Amino acid sequence: MSARKLRRSVLAWGALAPLVVVNLLPFAVMLSTALKPHDEVIAYPPHWLPTRFAWHNFVDMWTTVDFGQAAFNSVLISVSATLLALLIAVPAAYAMSRLPFRGRGAYRQFLLVTQMLSPVLLVLGLFRMAAAIPFGDGTMADTRLGVIIVYAAYHLAFSVWMLSAYFSTIPADLEEAAWIDGATRAQAVRRIFLPLALPAIAVTGIVTFVAGWNEFTVALTLLRDPSRLTLPLRVVNLVAGRYSVEWNQVMAATLLATLPVAVVFALLQRYMIQGLTLGAVK
Repeated sequence: MSARKLRRSVLAWGALAPLVVVNLLPFAVMLSTALKPHDEVIAYPPHWLPTRFAWHNFVDMWTTVDFGQAAFNSVLISVSATLLALLIAVPAAYAMSRLPFRGRGAYRQFLLVTQMLSPVLLVLGLFRMAAAIPFGDGTMADTRLGVIIVYAAYHLAFSVWMLSAYFSTIPADLEEAAWIDGATRAQAVRRIFLPLALPAIAVTGIVTFVAGWNEFTVALTLLRDPSRLTLPLRVVNLVAGRYSVEWNQVMAATLLATLPVAVVFALLQRYMIQGLTLGAVK
């Protein structure tokens, strides 16, 4: 490496170092607190590093929060909502980017306007709708399926908007060449279009999954059965309404709750980078 490139690398890392510290500091505090015994968490002046590791915090938290069931609920709801949203959004976005129809521009603006509504404004109506729909021996309220449908519906407009913008950057000539070779539209989409669109679909799936994983308001409104609560609700239960808060258990639960998102990002990082740069060069 030449001296000029080395100097540029040092300057770049020097400029990025404060940003790295700001982003990693909360996770460092979270890990440090999760490994401290209770007396060191409330000690003053505070200690940054634990004098002894309290691994039992994770065991106690797992039992107190029922972490395994809550994690299963969060994974099931987030993954199902993401797949359902993508299942509807991909053909809808393809139609918006490839098939001209009357009112397409107005429909795109409508999708954008729907994203301006916060879930807080919709929870009362969503609960009344869920409570009015029969399901099994009761209604859709207080069911995981109800939450899945609400999550998928809420993120559907964003998914269609994002995917249609990506799909428009894929040259239509590739599909037309497949038609000339005798392929049908469905075959051209499956063999030519979807492999090229995979990075964009992965990015949209990541954003939808993370949003569903972290969502709190809708789950708090629709879910009542403790066996169906998601991780955000369970973590909040460690703090809300308690006279004494075990912050070491709260941080242990929060730390473990961030791991699935980190795993998803690690596995799909390559597709995410491709998706974010898709269309930058034509």
